[in-house]
Amino acid sequence: MGKGNAKDSGKGKGKGKAKDSADGNEEGKGKGLKPANSINVRHILLFVGRKCEKHSKKEEAVEKLRNGAKFDDVAKEFSEDKARQGGSLGWKVRGSLNGVFEKAAYELEPSTTVNPKWTEVKTGFGYHIIMVEGRK
Repeated sequence: MGKGNAKDSGKGKGKGKAKDSADGNEEGKGKGLKPANSINVRHILLFVGRKCEKHSKKEEAVEKLRNGAKFDDVAKEFSEDKARQGGSLGWKVRGSLNGVFEKAAYELEPSTTVNPKWTEVKTGFGYHIIMVEGRK
């Protein structure tokens, strides 16, 4: 993924890159990560519904993250799942998540909610913005 591409999403305060499910770019993701059997994952979910409206909300959430907002604060404002927990799904073992979601999540480097490294995917549930806090 190239920096500055309109389809790319920023990772925490404009650093790095994230995957936009529409463009299929994954350059630079997962480099140097050791294999993990479980991850501590958070997400912001906008359920499938009115596509244009949900995509617009997702873009609004992405923009807040790009501008330095904390991941858990954005999750509380936008997520339609686990919002009270700041989007936390807790520790998830490999094979326990939706395939598209899991592949993207396991390719992310761990980060903090204050300076998140995140990616976007679309599944049958809706639009997800994902970050990982830990791997083991």
